[in-house]
Amino acid sequence: MIAPIEDMPAGTLGFRASGRVSRDDLSVVLPPIREALDRGEKLRLLFEIDPDFDGLAPGAAWKDLKADIELGLGHHAAWERLAVVSDLDWVRRAIGLFSWMAPGELRLFGESELEGAKAWVAA
Repeated sequence: MIAPIEDMPAGTLGFRASGRVSRDDLSVVLPPIREALDRGEKLRLLFEIDPDFDGLAPGAAWKDLKADIELGLGHHAAWERLAVVSDLDWVRRAIGLFSWMAPGELRLFGESELEGAKAWVAA
């Protein structure tokens, strides 16, 4: 499941992932990102990964890959900051391995650093 984080600083978007993320869950994330791009805004996003996060369902993984190509490559210059908040070891390792591929600046925060992550993504 993906849900928006309501108390994000102005000019930022935040999302919380928990459990198993389905293809339909990505409809929570993609429209606000596309709307920000249509307005010509820089993207400053925060993704909080809950301890019970169980990854992407196969259909969600494919949709996510297509969105990464469209939004990442097609709008590479729009990505300014991306904060990932998680204490899950496998998420932290994956970020460490693949962060070089992320557009913009990417920073990893622990769960206790959520407020600091919000401040950083908004700075």
